[in-house]
Amino acid sequence: MAEGGGGPRRKALALLEAARSRYESLQISDDVFGESGPDSSGNPFYSTSADSRSSSAASSDDEDEPTRPAPASAASQCLPPPRALEAELQDDEDAGGWSPELRDPPTPRCEESGGPTRKMPPSASAMDFFQLFVPDNVLKNMVVQTNMYAKKYQERFGSDGAWVEVSLVEMKAFLGYMISTSIYHCESVLSIWSSGFYSNRSIALVMSQARFEKILKYFHVVAFRSSQTTHGLYKVQPFLDSLQNGFDSAFRPSQTQVLHEPLIDEDPVFIATCTERELRKRKKRKFSLWVRQCSSTGFIIQIYVHLKEGGDPDGLDALKNKPQLHSLVAKSLCRNAAGKNYIIFTGPSITSLTLFEEFEKQEIYCCGLLSSRKSDCTGLPLSMLANPATPQSRGQYRIKMKGNMSLICWYNKGHFRFLTNAYSPVQQGVIIKRKSGEIPCPLAVEAFAAHLSYICKYDDKYSKYFISHKPNKTWQQVFWFAISIAINNAYILYKMSDAYHVKRYSRAQFGERLVKELLGLEDTSPAH
Repeated sequence: MAEGGGGPRRKALALLEAARSRYESLQISDDVFGESGPDSSGNPFYSTSADSRSSSAASSDDEDEPTRPAPASAASQCLPPPRALEAELQDDEDAGGWSPELRDPPTPRCEESGGPTRKMPPSASAMDFFQLFVPDNVLKNMVVQTNMYAKKYQERFGSDGAWVEVSLVEMKAFLGYMISTSIYHCESVLSIWSSGFYSNRSIALVMSQARFEKILKYFHVVAFRSSQTTHGLYKVQPFLDSLQNGFDSAFRPSQTQVLHEPLIDEDPVFIATCTERELRKRKKRKFSLWVRQCSSTGFIIQIYVHLKEGGDPDGLDALKNKPQLHSLVAKSLCRNAAGKNYIIFTGPSITSLTLFEEFEKQEIYCCGLLSSRKSDCTGLPLSMLANPATPQSRGQYRIKMKGNMSLICWYNKGHFRFLTNAYSPVQQGVIIKRKSGEIPCPLAVEAFAAHLSYICKYDDKYSKYFISHKPNKTWQQVFWFAISIAINNAYILYKMSDAYHVKRYSRAQFGERLVKELLGLEDTSPAH
């Protein structure tokens, strides 16, 4: 399709709108990302080859589309592998019951409606939304634990005459200063009090730099390990548990969700000025952060932190390639999802037949991208994992089924393989490209593309607002990442509330108001 000309362009836009209007699960996205830029180009599904990345337009999908038969032309798209029938049947037997005969299983239905669980008033402030997840009782506990730690520290290492016990007001201001680094992207939180480019006199006067550094020195969420505690994150786990309770009580996710590692932007100033060695050192964390995320709003439903194990410096990289680790991550993230007919989208490292079958018994359905290098391919037919010897056209695909499980091999300038029990293999979808127009595909492929594209869009926008402060202690790194996620979730709830129609704040403006409210510089009374 030519790029120029009003007719082709209007037709392409009409096709895209038609695809989007068929589904309900992405309708909130336009509001949530109101002032954001274009879609992410970091979607591996839209690559020009199976292992590269490039930019393309996305389409949308939803599970509520009524079942429809495949059009007559679909048969020409579904091609048998180029091998003798006897070898094909033998391969199917060896693979454990996979068959090229397709059935039309029903789409799982979700009765729950997603969205906020409570109606916030139009006068609600940024602080009100933030405190849905980090209420005053949690902040008061930080005050108590910080003062306890300071007292014990001084008993052991000597008195600190400059220390005065921290108050709730000061703790809020302390958090406000830290959160400000996510808005102004300071190279260091201490830059606020400097005379340089990142100085901020409007907020620097609330607390002196010396007082801030004292609180930073003694800051704790849990001051001491109990005799029963063996968890490596004991200093932050109670906060993570409280945060999870807040997420669960404030929001109900839509049926479609994604398991992934969220993109966490490094400080752009640091990236621009550091040496390659410093950059490598900065990027090596002692943990990996995984989330289960609502793919129709971007709300992060659940967080899972995996600590690096053992003294091997490459231990985390080695673990990331182990299917058993990612199976553990997936099960932990979905432990509260059983029995709700959720549809979970997964990347290659999580996708596996064993895991998907286990989830199906719990009424959790899946759609995942497969990779021969990263995925556990146990139980999958070899004929579907090998590329056909004959050249293929874009949009051609092969499918085999085992029970309700479909294994799809789809060609788009490279072979992409999908495993799913959430979408019928006889239902047709389409991928819409800016330049080449429509590319036919099974509905599961369109669904995966739509929801992965949405998460990439979330990463593009919201990863820019992670707190820039990078402490050395692992528990503190986890804490500030969790705070950043809580603020992003608070903003998503704000955009879905009546308060957004009173004052339409961007994500940056929302963060600025939260900082000022934490510092006591903003009136949080009803809007006037």
